[in-house]
Amino acid sequence: MITDRQQEIIEASVALINEGGIQALTIKNIAGRIGVSEPAIYRHFKSKSDILATLLDLLKKNSKKIYDNRLEEDGSALEKLSRIFRSHFMTFAKMPSLSSVVFSEELFRNDQLLTVKVSEVIELNNKILCALIKEGQQQGHIRDDIDHQHIVIMLMGSLRLFVKKWQFAEFGFDLEKEGLLFAESVIKLISK
Repeated sequence: MITDRQQEIIEASVALINEGGIQALTIKNIAGRIGVSEPAIYRHFKSKSDILATLLDLLKKNSKKIYDNRLEEDGSALEKLSRIFRSHFMTFAKMPSLSSVVFSEELFRNDQLLTVKVSEVIELNNKILCALIKEGQQQGHIRDDIDHQHIVIMLMGSLRLFVKKWQFAEFGFDLEKEGLLFAESVIKLISK
């Protein structure tokens, strides 16, 4: 469980990365953003890496919650998949700056802890989506002439690219609305 101050630090960090990239994420900038001294930040986190690791843990927890909630609902694998896409689009629409962190490989490349954390999030997504695609293939709703793992890569990649497109458009279109139309198209491609 994170404290209110830790949440404030994480939110400030995400906003700084969104505005100026990883270069803008400094303890000095975080402290200035929330109006505290630099040593005050260190009372809550050991380092920038610790802040980002906590953020990735929160993202993993949020992803798991999205999957658990959507998978518990009734419906076919395709309906569940559509709801999962929608939930992810809603999450990014509510917190646009989150996309700057989630899809910024340069943040994680040179830090082993962060690389492990990102890998955990990717593996969680992969594992759950693989099971869902296999279920859909067994139900006869999803194409079985394409390996389920390849379908998952296409799904994860297309979601990422669509959110990046929105980010590069400076969040200039309705991600939820356009995202649902996009998800319908993707689902048509994999449907039997």
